[in-house]
Parts: sequence; structure tokens; C-alpha cells
Amino acid sequence: MKSLKTTLTIVCTLFIITSIQSQNKDSEAVASVMKTYKDALQNLTTEGTFELFTKDSKVFESGGVEGTYSHYIEHHLGPELGHFKSFTFSDYEIDVQVDAPYAFTTETYIYTIVLNPDDKGNSRTIKKKGVATSILKKIDGKWKIIKTHSSSRNIK
Repeated sequence: MKSLKTTLTIVCTLFIITSIQSQNKDSEAVASVMKTYKDALQNLTTEGTFELFTKDSKVFESGGVEGTYSHYIEHHLGPELGHFKSFTFSDYEIDVQVDAPYAFTTETYIYTIVLNPDDKGNSRTIKKKGVATSILKKIDGKWKIIKTHSSSRNIK
């Protein structure tokens, strides 16, 4: 009886360790998806971002329903990026929770956008505090964003 308890304790311990390691790998993979998206924006491109989202993804921004990621890029963010001289994130933090097959992220940051100069050579800088929450799903072994919502406000 004592050896059965010992065996069960060892099996349970190994199961817990394996589960924690798997969850840590998933958390890192989810954070990597979000970093890839953030890095693309900082590089003023959408290249390589479409595979981060599901085809039927939903994007919400500052109280607006933007539609799928493809629609958002075509009608909103894509054209905006062409007007930016730079787009940088600072004070970036991410919290990842994995409850497979889903993951939930909360990102907080300050973003700074420097607009391209106008016809008179004047440029404008926008600096805001932002937060984004996203839901990802593991599909065929890859984490994909299925919903994302971001909002921002002026820095006090």
C-alpha cells in the first residue's frame, strides 16, 4: 500500500511538472504572437501579421467595431501607417493567461506616433497611454488571435 501511494505521488508530481512546462511554453508562444504584431506596427508594416489572426477574427478599437483583421487593415490601420513617420511602444507590459485551447492577454503601454510632415513641413506627435486585450485560440498547433480590443487615452 505504501509503494502504491509513493507511485501515485510520483506520477501526480510528474503530471503537474509536465503541465506547468507545457503552460509556460504556451504562454511564451502567445507572448511571441503579440510581440510579432507589436514589432510589425513599430516597423510601420502589416507584412507577416495576417497569419497571426484567424480569418473571422474580430477587431475592436476605442469603442468601434472594426470587423475582421483583414477589413481593419484595408480600411483603417493600413492607410494610417502610411501617414506615420514612426510608431513606437514604451513601458510595454503583457500578462498572459492560458486555459487551453484559449489564451487571454492584457497589454499595457504608451505609444508615440510621429506623423509625416505636412505640405508646410510641420509634423505632429501623438503620445497616449493604451491597453489591449486579446483572446487567442490554439489551432493546428499555432496560437491565433480571434478577438482583440484596444483603447487609449491622453497621458495626464
